[in-house]
Amino acid sequence: MATRKTSSDDLLGRPVTLAVGQEDLLLDRAVREVVAAARAADADTDVRDLTPDQLQPGSLAELTSPSLFAERKVLVVRNAQDLSADTVKDVKGYLDAPVEDITLVLLHAGGAKGKGLLDAARKAGAREVACPKTTKPAERLTFVRQEFRTLGRSATPEACQALVDAIGSDLRELASAVTQLTADVDGTIDEAVVGRYYTGRAEASSFNVADRAVEGRAAEALEALRWSLSTGVAPVLITSALAQGVRAIGKLSSARGGRPADLARELGMPPWKIDRVRQQMRGWTPDGVAMALRAVAEADAGVKGGGDDPEYALEKAVVAVARAARAGRGGR
Repeated sequence: MATRKTSSDDLLGRPVTLAVGQEDLLLDRAVREVVAAARAADADTDVRDLTPDQLQPGSLAELTSPSLFAERKVLVVRNAQDLSADTVKDVKGYLDAPVEDITLVLLHAGGAKGKGLLDAARKAGAREVACPKTTKPAERLTFVRQEFRTLGRSATPEACQALVDAIGSDLRELASAVTQLTADVDGTIDEAVVGRYYTGRAEASSFNVADRAVEGRAAEALEALRWSLSTGVAPVLITSALAQGVRAIGKLSSARGGRPADLARELGMPPWKIDRVRQQMRGWTPDGVAMALRAVAEADAGVKGGGDDPEYALEKAVVAVARAARAGRGGR
């Protein structure tokens, strides 16, 4: 991921920076870092932010031609994989003979498209910044932890997880939330602080809906569901949380006994979550897990366009999960 702790010498020491990936926040950070370093060296640095349609054949030569005032420049080329073949030739030619006091920043999505330019930039010794798309909850959790560390602050594992649960998958929103918490809160940031700031009520997030449901507390789960929907939580996030909650019950119930740390390694869960799921398991049976997963799958299809009423589909799933959670207790 793009880091905030790179020195100006590193940022400007090479004439080309190559930011590779599809995570917009990290791509923008890579650009901001170079621009900030350039303006620290020269407050009058000229910054040009260009899209493929703005960089036509011959444009690069004009943009990199010597200036009367010998000013420093930063040229940012976004979506470099979409440049025309002729413009790619221009860029490759520039890579062979970069101009002093000009930093070229190429943003490339990676992959097969435009790979020739990617390879040429690497061969030319470009400084490379990885900006991968975060697709897994564990990656977002790692991102939040790193954000707190970068800002020199401490947050508990439960607080980091609660923030991911409450905010979702948008890294910009997660980064903004971390910044706000570190600015407003002294000392270690814990789950209660995150709850006050980002869930309004403890029941507001999709994962709190799931927690109440897998604990067999149907009425509270339905209340949490209605609150979540009224505050704008996407239905698909709620079905995802329900599925994760039920799968966690199934995984832990079929696992061998052991310490939370050992089970965490075996099941791919953090130790604190092992403790939480153990508390939620009472009343669950293998048949109940299967029934609940079927109900969640039906709801997922309903919220993704397979039904006329996503809210009703979610309510049915929440009730079914809560009922399954009580099956081993005689339905109480």
